[in-house]
Amino acid sequence: MKKYKIAVIKGDGIGPEIIDEAIKVLDAVSINSDCEFVYTEYLMGGNAYEITGDPLPQETIEGCKNSDAVLFGAIGGDQWDSLPRDKRPESGLLRLRSALDLYANFRPVKVYDQLLDASTLKREVIEGVDLLVMRELTGGLYFGQPREKGEDKAFNTMVYTKDEIIRIAKMAFEAAAKRGQKVCSVDKANVLEVSQLWRETVEEVAKDYPEVSLSHMYVDNCAMQLVRDPKQFDVILTGNIFGVILSDEASMISGSIGLLPSASVGGLVGLYEPIHGSAPDITGQGIANPIATIASASMMLRFALGEAAAADKIDSAIDRVLKEGYRTKDISLYGAKEICSTTEIGSIIADYASK
Repeated sequence: MKKYKIAVIKGDGIGPEIIDEAIKVLDAVSINSDCEFVYTEYLMGGNAYEITGDPLPQETIEGCKNSDAVLFGAIGGDQWDSLPRDKRPESGLLRLRSALDLYANFRPVKVYDQLLDASTLKREVIEGVDLLVMRELTGGLYFGQPREKGEDKAFNTMVYTKDEIIRIAKMAFEAAAKRGQKVCSVDKANVLEVSQLWRETVEEVAKDYPEVSLSHMYVDNCAMQLVRDPKQFDVILTGNIFGVILSDEASMISGSIGLLPSASVGGLVGLYEPIHGSAPDITGQGIANPIATIASASMMLRFALGEAAAADKIDSAIDRVLKEGYRTKDISLYGAKEICSTTEIGSIIADYASK
């Protein structure tokens, strides 16, 4: 039996609730998959700050580096918003991405047929949407130096090197080659020098992938096109700040941010997490949707561990649960047969995945 070491970071807010359900499903699917998961919990975020004074203890970095994959919930909360930037929960996640060299963030957006009415967009606009936002994760405004905040003035610096653009572009083209063979590179090249370098470099990389078509789009137009005609997109390739905004916008095509997973890869160990935040307003109420986290665990099985059959079981279980009308509160208005708590829907998915 194969054993995999999984670093588990539950984080803050609803993080522990949704991670517990993902672990429940992983353990269920392992029964008939000839594999075993060995979990070790580590601290990151506001909880880590309260215990250690650091949102990312060194023990967490080392533990993640020595694992086969990292499964992560969510971090943050209002109580830590007034802390210095380097002590805030989000700083811990940025540092972990950098420490693990997780430069590529896969954010798939799929519309489930059972939830077509959950979106605010018309059925004919979103039916069949299956796109991937490929977000560069360790450069751009989030990491650019210098940066400064004064009383009357603050500034951040957007920086990308050619090598950083090349490696994320290659990821996007390789992903597109296995999907719809289209890459739309999103930038602001009519205004930003960084985006001009981005566009020129992406065009160079495209020459190595003649089977994949390349188009360019300004970020403001892309935001509009995602609402107008999302089916035109296959892989959207973009930088850090544009990527987080566009992928959150795209998530609402599916009807709920609680449905969409993500994978952050590039280094030796990948990190798998839902795209949503810690949702402190619903923490402890048992109504958080764990599907995005469970789907992230499926991505972990598929891409980090090579357990495609087990991943298929989880994906099929999620699809079956939605087809049969089991819903958490966030999607309860759309085809619901039964409104489930966080743990209830996790248990149903686990049961289906185990068979």
